[in-house]
Amino acid sequence: MVRVQTAQSLALVAAGAALLAPTALPDAPPPRPGAGPQARTALQEVREKPGDDAVTAAGLLARTRDCDPVSPGRFRGDAGKPAAIPVCGTSGAVFFEADLDIDCDGRPGARCNRATDPVFTPATAFAQSDGRPLDAERLPYIVVPGAGAGWDHRDHGITGGSVAAVVYRDRVRYAVVGDVGPRGLVGEGSYALAEELGIRPDPRGGGVPSGVTYIVFKDSRIDPVEDRPAVERAGRRLARQFLRADR
Repeated sequence: MVRVQTAQSLALVAAGAALLAPTALPDAPPPRPGAGPQARTALQEVREKPGDDAVTAAGLLARTRDCDPVSPGRFRGDAGKPAAIPVCGTSGAVFFEADLDIDCDGRPGARCNRATDPVFTPATAFAQSDGRPLDAERLPYIVVPGAGAGWDHRDHGITGGSVAAVVYRDRVRYAVVGDVGPRGLVGEGSYALAEELGIRPDPRGGGVPSGVTYIVFKDSRIDPVEDRPAVERAGRRLARQFLRADR
């Protein structure tokens, strides 16, 4: 009789222990084969969303809704269009809303070359660390207008490698200043930037006619300019500061 009671007690103890034991959570699935920087960036955004300091497209667009112009003149999105775009500013950044034309200039590749782009040039105003032109197919970069009476980006601590947050619809991507365009024109980004924003990157007929917001952070140069992880880290940090800062 004693032996029966002892066995029952042991069975109850074992069952209770099984109920109290922590359940192992399944491991996260491995990354998809071939998942590139765009997939990793999307994963970083998902992880960031629960935080109070999350950077969202809606937050950045709300922050840039009011414009305090810092440019003496206004700019065109394309040649022949009215000069109606001001460059606006805060204590830590300048910003403007424009179109996005595809810049394929720089190191030739399978998608950016003289055959794919009738106005292709194998050079960029700023170079990567080995002295070669930037790679528009791989590096998200934006183009700033050439310095002139309308506005001089250098007066605001902006140069090659300066960090930018670019917003299109619900997407935020981080880029560097990589090239200089004609005076009086704004709204141009690299093949890689357009692709990451979900914009057709074809240099012959891609881009979008409006709705892209460019936020360039003052005194934020990344060196080497092609260090994409450093651009991502700096971009997120500077975007959070931009959202929190007073004008």
